[in-house]
Amino acid sequence: MILIGATTENPYFSVNAPLLSRARPYPFQALTEEDVVAVLDRALADTERGLGKENIRLEPDAHEHLIGTSNGDARGVLNALELAVNLAPVAEDGGRHITLAIAEEAVGRRSIGYDKDGDAHYDTISAFIKSVRGSDPDAAVYYLARMLEAGEDPRFLARRLVILASEDIGNADPSALPLAVAAFHATELIGLPECAINLSHVTVYLACAPKSNATYVALGRAREDVQNHPFPGVPKHLRDSHYKGAKALGHGKDYQYPHDCPGGFVEQQYLPEGLPADNRRYYEPTENGVEAKIKARLERVWGGPEERSGEEDAVG
Repeated sequence: MILIGATTENPYFSVNAPLLSRARPYPFQALTEEDVVAVLDRALADTERGLGKENIRLEPDAHEHLIGTSNGDARGVLNALELAVNLAPVAEDGGRHITLAIAEEAVGRRSIGYDKDGDAHYDTISAFIKSVRGSDPDAAVYYLARMLEAGEDPRFLARRLVILASEDIGNADPSALPLAVAAFHATELIGLPECAINLSHVTVYLACAPKSNATYVALGRAREDVQNHPFPGVPKHLRDSHYKGAKALGHGKDYQYPHDCPGGFVEQQYLPEGLPADNRRYYEPTENGVEAKIKARLERVWGGPEERSGEEDAVG
């Protein structure tokens, strides 16, 4: 006997052990949006097994709504299409005109008014990021929910949270980045609908966290000097001295090992000499969150900004 079956349940829980031991389960993955579009369009055009003879007119926004609410399920989108055809009144020419309102009724969900490639997409994600940056968890969760309900790819949202954790929080709360990365992994492993809980968890945490863009600004300053000024070379005392002949070239000479010094710190030149930014700080920590402690330590070991930059008007 050859048995072929399909189930929406987990077979490892719902199929009895003797049968499962003699079967080979194959998990079905959700179809891509392109696949669902192909199925829907083929059903509208096929004159033998589809609706090609029915003179169906499907408005673009109704088409988009059916696709956006399919969740990768071809059977679901075909059922919704069939119901929409039955709901649409017959026109004088015998055809049926499916509007967005009819598609919404067939699916049972209202259109959110959100497009993945247009203004609504960019405006909403911008509002989401700015709400997190502005420490408003309520607004941030609202925009998150709006995008999820509209069918936005949760992995896109997870990636934005990972970027935001470093760009807008940074060292003010060092826990932000690993938590955002964990949410990204959870999104990939679990998927919708459950991963929405993980995304909400991290969105609220990041919105409530202390904010600092000091590491982001530091990178921009360093890149500017890298791009606009010649590289004087790595200082000789910092160069690799482990290969034969390196010491003869003066590599590693006069390097002081910080762990041999009190407090694990010794003041010596690390930046290349001769840069316009010589001895100035790219990274200027704020007084927010953990970064306040980082700032205090840097000032303790390196001195204030005036001592390090040599400029009387330097800002700490």
